Amino acid sequence: MYAISVSGYIDISRHFTLIEGRKPMMVAGNGANLYVEEAGSGIPILFIHEFGGNYNSWEPQMRYFSRRYRCVTYAARGYPPSDIPTDPQAYSQDMAVADAVAVMDGLGLERAHVVGLSMGGFTTVHMGLKVPERCLSLTIAGAGYGCEPGREAYFRDVSLKVADNFEQMGAGAFAPIYGQGASRVQFQNKDPRGWNDFVTRLATHSTLGAALTMRGVQARRPSFHELEHELSCMDVPSLIMNGDEDDHCLLPGLFLKRVLPAAGLAVLPKTGHTLNLEEPDLFNTLLAEFLAQVEAGQWTKRDPRARPDQVMKTLD
Repeated sequence: MYAISVSGYIDISRHFTLIEGRKPMMVAGNGANLYVEEAGSGIPILFIHEFGGNYNSWEPQMRYFSRRYRCVTYAARGYPPSDIPTDPQAYSQDMAVADAVAVMDGLGLERAHVVGLSMGGFTTVHMGLKVPERCLSLTIAGAGYGCEPGREAYFRDVSLKVADNFEQMGAGAFAPIYGQGASRVQFQNKDPRGWNDFVTRLATHSTLGAALTMRGVQARRPSFHELEHELSCMDVPSLIMNGDEDDHCLLPGLFLKRVLPAAGLAVLPKTGHTLNLEEPDLFNTLLAEFLAQVEAGQWTKRDPRARPDQVMKTLD
């Protein structure tokens, strides 16, 4: 069990106590204190944010699902007001999983539905692999960058360039550029106000934390294809969600659907990478139905008769 601590932080409780429904705290992770918020009561849901977001990125889900669930979100290491370790070795995919487990331990959560977007989606997958006994279900949204066969080196190179851009320009200057990526402009076109909020949050990121996260987590994590055997043995109920214009997540999403024994795939039309903010109503509806089926015991493994090699049934 990890102790909850607020030592070394500037009166966070004073800043947030006037905000109705927020319960802020610090949880001691693995060498880094992590900022956590929770709302609601009931079966727990743990929301894990993407590289370009932070704990506030889940606000549409925290408001909606806290009506009947205990909703928890947190700032990953390197994201204020969580600690920002300066050692590059403090950032990795394994450490991201350990931090998610530390949050659950710090709040006394034995099991939870785990919901992650992009970087958080990778952490969600790895929680299913490493601590399946802690996961009621997995929602893997917008995950797949760096997992397309033959494009792994390209993704690593781009990740390192993004890290350099954060260091050289600073988060404030680079945020509007990053926010106009090929899978972000859909959000900008549909909801300019929401997109502007996204970019404004991104501009407050730690320059150091963003660079170290990009180099240590994003650029070094294994491809899904490298984990095919482990994934094929992982039977935690899983929902994969992708936008149809989030091109570099489509093939990895199909791969996960084919490999994971108890997975469903939802593709959101005319949608990019920032699924939960770009299409919050559709995202919430799909997630709510998935959780209901899991809790009813109706989200089962794929029927073995649904053979991927068969087109039509014959007498042969």
